[in-house]
Amino acid sequence: MKALLYESFQSQPIITQVPDPSPSKSGVVIEVKATGLCRSDWHGWMGHDEDIQLPHVPGHEFAGIIKAVGSEVRNWKEGDRVTVPFVSGCGKCPECASGNHQVCDDQFQPGFTNWGSFAEFVAIDRADINLVELPETMNFQTAASLGCRFATSFRAVVDQGKVTGGQWVAIHGCGGVGLSAIMIATALGAQVIAIDIDQEKLKLARKIGAVATIEASNSNVVEVVREISKRGVHVSIDALGSPQTLFNSVSCLRKRGKHIQVGLLLGDQKNSAIPMNLVLSNELEIFGSHGMQAWRYPEMIQMITAGKMNPELLIGKSITLEAAVTALMKMNKFQDTGVTLIDRF
Repeated sequence: MKALLYESFQSQPIITQVPDPSPSKSGVVIEVKATGLCRSDWHGWMGHDEDIQLPHVPGHEFAGIIKAVGSEVRNWKEGDRVTVPFVSGCGKCPECASGNHQVCDDQFQPGFTNWGSFAEFVAIDRADINLVELPETMNFQTAASLGCRFATSFRAVVDQGKVTGGQWVAIHGCGGVGLSAIMIATALGAQVIAIDIDQEKLKLARKIGAVATIEASNSNVVEVVREISKRGVHVSIDALGSPQTLFNSVSCLRKRGKHIQVGLLLGDQKNSAIPMNLVLSNELEIFGSHGMQAWRYPEMIQMITAGKMNPELLIGKSITLEAAVTALMKMNKFQDTGVTLIDRF
């Protein structure tokens, strides 16, 4: 099969032919119809993820059609239209037993622990626990855009933040995660303040529901958020992952507010400062949000099919697998608005 592969970290990937995958006893092989290009893929290519073994095929947010089924798979068959969470659970550990597959002790992560979806086919283990059925009305591009960013944002806003109508929510960073969170929080009736340094991204944030935007490079973000929301926001999400966005997100909360960390902080940034004096005196809550379980997808998909959320509006452009070579290496420049999809192999 045709695949995008890199043989060493930070070296230019190549388009090459690699052997077609075969399903494990508990797994399936999926023909990839569309796959997202995510900043997490860039982190992997940089060498920030210790699970990656070289040579490697990245890609972790995708949708497609089952082409082969392992002997122990009971719930799926060839021809089924599916997607899969980027964190797939083992189904046996205490976390999985409690329904929290997103923090499984023995995670299967396509594009990280195993070869991913920047290829014509991808093999997925533990299919009965982790695959998600797609409605016929949802195209593969929209389904792939749910992947890492939209699903992670859904859990962050709905399950971790417990956002409700009328609340103020601040979203720091308007990339794929941030824009997804804006759309989801708006669908729940929240008043969203979007923060970024890019005017085009802020324009899109307003288009999908933000009631206010802040251009961060020319503003005291915390002061402006507090001024707009009167007392500070109820929920604040760092959707970028930087020391500054983390600090701002915690600092702009009202008393007993919730900070949700979604953006990755790696390397020297992973021990970034938090204004713990505010956490203590204002009884703030700090949450992480890492993916979403397969069993939680139906609620998200139902809201989409009912027209309450339109993730296709977040798709910035579609590219070929060949074009993904350059696009992957440039991910950290934040040049694109919206989600970039690979849908031509």
